[in-house]
Amino acid sequence: MTTYKDAGVDVKAGEEMVDRIKPLVRKTFTDGVMTDIGAFGAFFKVDWRAYEDPVLVSSVDGVGTKLKVAFMMNRHDTVGQDLVNHCVNDIAVCGATPLFFLDYFSTGKLDQETGFQVVKGFAKACQENACALIGGETAEMPDIYDDGEYDLAGTIVGVVDRKDIIDGSRIEEGDVLLAFPSTGLHTNGYSLARHVLFEHFGVDDRPDALGGTSVGESLLAIHTSYLDTITLLRSVCDVRGLVHVTGGGIPGNAKRVMPEGLAIDVDYEAWERPAIFKLIQELGNVPEDDMRSALNLGVGLIAVIPSADVDSALAAFTEAQPFVIGSVVAG
Repeated sequence: MTTYKDAGVDVKAGEEMVDRIKPLVRKTFTDGVMTDIGAFGAFFKVDWRAYEDPVLVSSVDGVGTKLKVAFMMNRHDTVGQDLVNHCVNDIAVCGATPLFFLDYFSTGKLDQETGFQVVKGFAKACQENACALIGGETAEMPDIYDDGEYDLAGTIVGVVDRKDIIDGSRIEEGDVLLAFPSTGLHTNGYSLARHVLFEHFGVDDRPDALGGTSVGESLLAIHTSYLDTITLLRSVCDVRGLVHVTGGGIPGNAKRVMPEGLAIDVDYEAWERPAIFKLIQELGNVPEDDMRSALNLGVGLIAVIPSADVDSALAAFTEAQPFVIGSVVAG
């Protein structure tokens, strides 16, 4: 007799994990959530009266090979935060406010504690972004993943009034590029970073260049959510475009919001790159073009604003101090 468990799928373990995560997930519920955990579909009611002409905005993403670092360190409570914050940023730069998030967690053999830690990260970031975690899927798929490995994906849905959409269409020549710092690589460029760094170091090594922080800790630095930053910025100046700097770096993402006939002129000497980027470039002898196209280089968000608004924008921030890195030019 061969059972489903013998074949590699432990249904009971999955049910037990769901029971463990229920209190975490329920803490993220907002007023719009209409169903508890376990329904076939997640119901969410939006108060459309708060909008004149509401538009739904959605995005889906993963964490990429940053997961490999989490496996190496056996630390799983941060990658869920990375995924939520990444997705939040993708719709926030469009002007949207997040409503709810759905996750997908797949693994070869379910380890309940690992799964719990991942979902704990989802829930923490959802609470911080006032976003409900209303649905998810845990899939156990033997022979697809190596032992101890898993993959993550997430979908976010938000809303924005049509008049408040930020799409770059109002960007003009002479506008200024105001940058906000990243915590590190965020969730992009890890194939390059791992290839270079792990030829020289282990995850627990603490090279002098990183100031006492381990390689693993530096690489697992949590992807910043810029939702509050964007909200504050829009209250003090005219935000004509927003760029979430992910795969493709500054040039690859900025062009996604530039109107035809306009381009960006970036001064890459305008800020001090965090140590992790310097270490990658020096150890791997990585060409500058590759650094710029694969990594954010310490810039996680760029706001395109009129030059007349720069002083008021800079004065609005104290902790995550923004800095000017360039301007919009004809091109």
